[in-house]
This record gives sequence, structure tokens and C-alpha cells, in this order.
Amino acid sequence: MHLNLWVFAALSAMGLIRCELAWPDSYRWALIPLGAAVAGLAAATRLPWNRLAASRWTMPVLAVNYASAIGCLFLYCLVDPDAEIMFPTGAMVITVAAASTTGARASLAIGAVALAGYLTLAAVRPMANMTLGLSVVAVMAVVIGLCARTAHNRRLQQAQRDAAERRAAALLENGSDAVLAIAGDRVQYVSASVHRILGHGNANLSVEDLAAMTHPDELDLVREWVAKLSAGGPGHTVRLESRTKHADGHYIDTEVTGTNHLDDPDIGAIILTIRDVSTQKALRSELTRQAFEDPVTGLPNRSLLRDRAETAVRRHLREAGRVSLLLVDLDDFKKVNDTLGHMAGDDFLRAVARHMAEVVRPSDTLARLGGDEFAVLVEGLDDMELHAMAQRLLEAVKLPVRIGNTELVGSASVGIATVKAGEVGDGDAAEELLRDADLAMYAAKATGRDRVAVFEESMYADAVAEAETRAELERAVENDEFVVNYQPIVDLPSGRLIGVEALVRWQHPTRGLLGPNEFIAHTERTGLIVPIGARVLRVACSQVAAWHREIPAADRIRVSINLSARQFQEPGLLDTVREVLHDTGIAPERVVLEITESLLMHDVDATVVTLNELRAMGVRIAIDDFGTGYSSLSYLRRFPIDILKIDKAFIDGITANAEDATLAEAVVGLGRALRLQTVAEGIEHADQKSILSDLGCTYGQGYLFARPGTADEITVMVREAYE
Repeated sequence: MHLNLWVFAALSAMGLIRCELAWPDSYRWALIPLGAAVAGLAAATRLPWNRLAASRWTMPVLAVNYASAIGCLFLYCLVDPDAEIMFPTGAMVITVAAASTTGARASLAIGAVALAGYLTLAAVRPMANMTLGLSVVAVMAVVIGLCARTAHNRRLQQAQRDAAERRAAALLENGSDAVLAIAGDRVQYVSASVHRILGHGNANLSVEDLAAMTHPDELDLVREWVAKLSAGGPGHTVRLESRTKHADGHYIDTEVTGTNHLDDPDIGAIILTIRDVSTQKALRSELTRQAFEDPVTGLPNRSLLRDRAETAVRRHLREAGRVSLLLVDLDDFKKVNDTLGHMAGDDFLRAVARHMAEVVRPSDTLARLGGDEFAVLVEGLDDMELHAMAQRLLEAVKLPVRIGNTELVGSASVGIATVKAGEVGDGDAAEELLRDADLAMYAAKATGRDRVAVFEESMYADAVAEAETRAELERAVENDEFVVNYQPIVDLPSGRLIGVEALVRWQHPTRGLLGPNEFIAHTERTGLIVPIGARVLRVACSQVAAWHREIPAADRIRVSINLSARQFQEPGLLDTVREVLHDTGIAPERVVLEITESLLMHDVDATVVTLNELRAMGVRIAIDDFGTGYSSLSYLRRFPIDILKIDKAFIDGITANAEDATLAEAVVGLGRALRLQTVAEGIEHADQKSILSDLGCTYGQGYLFARPGTADEITVMVREAYE
């Protein structure tokens, strides 16, 4: 628009000059309107045409003005002596100017007005050279057509640019970034999304406003960053995280990416994109907290403790210091969960954590490793100071904790391990520290609980031996190295074979046949007794069922099989027994399952239920090693027992010790009173058999009758007894 106004002003000025030089004196009055037109057009260039162009009436008014300009040119040329040149020249300039601002239709209309004006002028003032006139008409028509085509293309291009700008604006508005263009101390461009992200309007936003939005603690850092960005070459990009003040007053975490486009002639600014990363940063912080914080107590967890242990070990190994770990394991914590529930258990853990936190130093790390295990990482304490701290931790655990209406008092076992400079390399020191403290803690539990144990090298050797034994036992189970031997049980008065006891042995590949003392304790601790016991049950029942089929007269021989506490507590015990009875085809009443007195007393109610279910299958129940436990008559009457087995300890002294004889007589009498069969174990001499028989003991077993043997060896005895 400004350019068109200057073009019109120039045309008017040319007319002014021509009026002065070429027109007759009688038309000099035209200088006044022409001069006024030049002045008016020059003054109009100062109007806000960018804002005025947005009005819907601007284009129609411009079209009328262009047509009026051609009308004025026509009147001018009626007087001008060279009208045949001046009119087409001026008309084409006006038409081209119209094509640059109006549409194709308006441009054609104005061109048509110009052509009509030329033809009218030719009619009013006949031309001497008609050929030249026609040529001018043709040229004008071509120019008018080109102007219309140009106006059409320009409108299409403008529509495409407008659409692209609207798409870009929409993307910027709905994108996750706010975009700003800064040149020197002036903000050239602000995207509409700034209001959504920062809460500030995008109008009249200044560099000072941006500085005021930056957190005061980071202002110098941001200024240094901007200076570095400005000093970088073209396209240099730098990122920065900072805190930016939202319009509502709170600070948000932002990631600012700056790119240097100062040397780009089309941009000439630094482009900043600002992204709100508060949610992402909060999520990262929460994930970090979860990764290193125990969710129940809020204490550091195992990962964070390990990280701090590694750092402390590296530092103190260089400084010839000491790093120690106290591992605290609560005693019988499972009972709290079982009786009061897991929520109460969590409350108890939180209370214990608070009590322990009060007795450790601020420089120490108190952590929860999981379950009921805590650990304290300390530095620079000698052995006496470590022991004193362990005692304080024990006392803290014993402080009463009220959960609802229940007051709980706990206890703990503490294991202490220390890493000293020069003892180990720093690569594995932290891991060994945790391992050694764990071994010491288990040693404290093994010696009675509620006490402190310090790691010794022998503990590691024992742990290695235990691990090797477990690996051997697992291999033995996999390779089917456990075999079943049988020891006969006889009727004492007649000496007749009435049953066998199944005894497991380990056929070790290098050490030979091993008795139960070599491996049963290990299998109990590791839980391998469950698959081993299930196999013994199946093999023994299969063997006795085979004797029943092959030797009809021996169909009343029974088999006694020991059940360990671990087997008895296994949820699948009943299914295992039921499956073995079904698969082997043995009569259930020929199967005797032996359990110990201590197992009976573990959980009386649950034990009674299990024993009754076993009895319902038809199997019989025996109490093994009776007299060495602590069962009372009141409890004994509750259990569905069929057989009492008198422990060998009473049998050994029955001939020489009156007290042992009296105890044996009491057990036999008890069995008779409760209508139970009695079996004496470990009979090795004839006088022992004689006394027990006189006392009324029903059955016996021991070396006097036969040593444990293989299935083939016992088969010979069965055939001799029943064929």
C-alpha cells in the first residue's frame, strides 16, 4: 500500500511538471489540484495501512480509488497535448498497482475501465496514426490480462501462506513448547502458547520480563548461558534447565533450548523454546525415591545402602579407616503378621525404625533391607564402640510398641562385620561386608537370639560348606542317589516278623553309603526332605505291596515311614499320601506314618486336623521316640494315635538302670491304658527283649533281630518267615 501511494504521488508530480511546461497558460489553474494531490498522497503513506488492510471494506474502497484515478487521468489527458502516450502509460501503471493489492476480478475491472477510457479518448481526440492506436490497445489488453493472472496467483500464494501461518500458529499454541525470538534487548516474536505454559500474555513481553521470571538463584547462570549462546556460531544450540516463575507466582521447572540465528537475514534473532518439565522432573524424583527408599519406613533401601557402602569403603580404604555394618534382624516378626495382620506388622516396623533412628549417629545410614531386616552402616568405630551401638539397637527394638489395643515388645539378633584398609580390594568389599554381616546375624540367631555376634572367618567357611552340601544334595535328588533300607519289626513274644521300618540312606558316589546323621539335618534346613520323603514313601509302599502280592501269607506285613516336621507342614502332604496309596495299591491299614512328639506340639489344632485326615484314609499313626519330648496326657488323648515307639535311650539301660526300666514300664502301661500298641526301638540283647516282653511291650526292633538291609535282603527274611 505504501508503495502504491508513492507511485500515485510520482504520477501526480509528473502531471504537475507537465502542466507547468507543456500546457497552455489558460490551464495553469490545474497546478493547484495536482499539487494538493501530491501532498495528500505523500501524507497518506503515514497511515497504519497494515491495520487498515485487515478491514473488510478496505478492498472495495481501493478498487473505487483505482477506478477514480483512471477517471482523473482521463480528464487530465483531455487537455494534455500528448494524450495518446500519457493515458496508456498512466493507466497501465494504475492497473499494475491495482493488481498488486486487489484481486483478479477487481484488476480486470480496473483494466477494462482503463481500456474503455483509452478508446473513449481516441474517439474524442482522433489519433493521426490508427495503427499505433490499435497496437496500444493490444498491448494494454495483454498487460491487463497479465495483471489479472498475477493478482490471481498472488491471492493463491497469500492464501497458502495464511494457511501455513495458521497451521504453524496452531501447532505452536497446542505444542508443548513456548517459542520466542530475541534480538538484542528486544523480543521480536512470542508464540501464543506462552500464555498457556507460563501464564503470561504474549503482548509486549520484554527481555526484562523474562529476566524477572527467572529464579533469582539461577539468574547469573541464565545470563552466562545466553552470552555463550550469542557468542556461538550460526546454528549453535544449547540446552538449559532452570526454574521459571509462572504468572500465578509459583515456580515451574523448564527446559530451555536456544539456537543462534543472529546471522540468518530472514530471522536475525536467537530462537528460544521453553518446555514445562515439572511433571517429568517430579516423576524422575519419585522414581528415584522409590528406587532408593523403603516404601514402608521411608528409610534408605538395600540399593541405596549398597551404594553408600561402596562409596564409604573406597574412601576409607584410601584413608586406612574402618567401615562396619550392623545387620539387625527382628526375632519372630512373622508372628506379628500372622496374629495381627500385615498392616499392624508395617506399623510395628515403622515404630521400630523410629526407635533405632534415635540411637544411631547423624552420619550413620540406617536402612531397611526388606522384610524384618535392618542395617546400620557406620564409619570409624572400633570394636568396643560397635558393640555398644549394637546393644543400643537391641534396647531400641525392645521398647514397647502399641498397635491398637496390643502392646508389643520385640527382640532382635545383630550381626557385625567390618572392612579394614588392606584386607580386601574395594571392588568386592561392599558385597563382602553385607555377606559377612548376614552370616554373623544368623550366628547370633543360632546361639539363642536377642544377642550380638561378630563375623569370624569360620562362619564363611561353614556357609561355603553348607552351600556345597546343598548343591550335592540337589544333585543327589536329581540323580536318584537316595535309597531305602528296611529294618524288621518283630512280635516280641514270638519273634515273628510283622513289619519293617523304611530307612533312607544316601548312596554317595565317592563316600559310599551314608546314614541319616550325614544328611538329614541338611535336607531339613534346605527343604529337600520334602521330595526325598515323598520318594521314600512311594518306594517303601511299592516294595511292601509287592511282598503282599508275591507272598500271600505275608499280606499283613506293615511298613513304618518317618515323616519329618518339614514334610508334615507341607500343604501337599495329604495329596501325596493319597496318591501313593492309589498308585501302589497297598492297603492303607498296612502303612504306619511315624511323627515325633515335638512335631505334635508345634501347632496342636492344625496337627489334630491333619492326623484325623490321614486316619480317614486308613493309615495308622505312630509317635516315634516317645518319652524324649514334652507331650502331656491331656494332649496325647486328643491325637488319633495307634502306636507308641519307646526311644532307644530308655532301652539301653533297661537291664542295669532301675529308673530306665521303670520309665519303660510306664510307657508300656500308658500304651495299654490308651489301647495303643507299643514298639521298643534299639533292642540289641536278649535280656532286653525278655524284660520288655515281660512288661507287656507288643513289638520290638533292633540289631538283636536284624540290621537294616536292602529290599532284596529283607525279601529273603520275609520268605523265610511266611513260606
